[in-house]
Amino acid sequence: MSKPLQAIRGMNDILPAAAPLWQHFEQIVRDWVAGYGYHEIRMPIVEQTGLFSRAIGAVTDIVEKEMYSFTDHLNGESLTLRPEGTASCVRAVLEHNLLFGSPQRLFYTGPMFRHERPQKGRYRQFHQVGIESLGYAGPDMDAEHILMTARLWKQLGLNGIELQLNTLGTSEDRGRHRARLIHYLEAHQDQLDDDAKRRLHTNPLRILDSKNPALQAIIAAAPKLLDDLDEVSLKHFEALQALLRAAGVSFSINPRLVRGLDYYNFTVFEWVTDQLGSQGTVCAGGRYDSLVEQLGGKPAAACGFAMGVERLLALMEAQGIAPTHPVLDVYVVHVGEEADAVAMRVAEQLRDAGLSVVLHCGSGSFKSQMKKADASGARFAVILGEDEVKAGVVSLKSLRVQAEQVSVSTEEVAALVRG
Repeated sequence: MSKPLQAIRGMNDILPAAAPLWQHFEQIVRDWVAGYGYHEIRMPIVEQTGLFSRAIGAVTDIVEKEMYSFTDHLNGESLTLRPEGTASCVRAVLEHNLLFGSPQRLFYTGPMFRHERPQKGRYRQFHQVGIESLGYAGPDMDAEHILMTARLWKQLGLNGIELQLNTLGTSEDRGRHRARLIHYLEAHQDQLDDDAKRRLHTNPLRILDSKNPALQAIIAAAPKLLDDLDEVSLKHFEALQALLRAAGVSFSINPRLVRGLDYYNFTVFEWVTDQLGSQGTVCAGGRYDSLVEQLGGKPAAACGFAMGVERLLALMEAQGIAPTHPVLDVYVVHVGEEADAVAMRVAEQLRDAGLSVVLHCGSGSFKSQMKKADASGARFAVILGEDEVKAGVVSLKSLRVQAEQVSVSTEEVAALVRG
């Protein structure tokens, strides 16, 4: 006998036992975005590879090493499973002229794909909730995004998540800083690891985000981008900090926070926790004012963030937030050919009354059906046999509390189940 097929490594099934937590999270998220006036957008999972190399940057880890790309055998086009949502969202906004006449507040949810080494909190297929605001230039929108996330942590019941903040300034700021940073790192080139050497002249800012313990002393002493900011960048960053302080949001400035995608400018932020081991970032984002023009649109301000669903769910579980399946109202037990036909109609009537109902399907004795009814978690069993069918009634039995079994008309069942 051949070995059963298995899921691809790093791409996980979400089993029924885990579904209630996902559903609980997703419902809170939908109510949360509605409270801020955001509208849902749904983009394809597959895009042209060029979209991501243009948006994310050709010399990033994502584009160089992590994307799932393939050639369409029908037309030879290079396609990629989306590794993140912002580029796809901006592409859709431009393609459908959504910025014509008004800015946009958008959100999306769904799977993303990166070929990384699977570990807890880092998967090859992972899920994100993304928020994108296009057409808003001021620090007030940056602040709204951070306030939104702070509110979501409260609504989810989470604690121990801290905000780190930085600014990447303008491209001119980064150009000045890049030259100083390369000069500094070249003086320590013999101490750099292979990744840092590879990035030294292509993407030196990413070296500052290295987790290699051997590089931390060099990184700590490196020139700071904050020292190269012009007046416009400083004003934006200081205004954002003032808005957050006025709103009572605590934060720390992390001058080494650079993010892994090339399209960011000005504000960048991460929400981090020490309760998930090495995968401590649960939400990250910032401003990307050049991306709309970079992808072929007219210049437009933009900012957004994304949160890792699996990481947030792991944090919820670690903090004891574990919703269970909704309680089932009724399990319908039926024995005999005449009862079989009536039972289906009764089950539909109970559902019409707003109750959750499982109708026993397949053969089984009365005793075995009652065992299944008890195991289902239902509060009541509705029982139909030959006697009930002849009398035009059903038997109602409480499965969770001591109560006398009663015979009632089908019209009375729903009211009795509701209590």
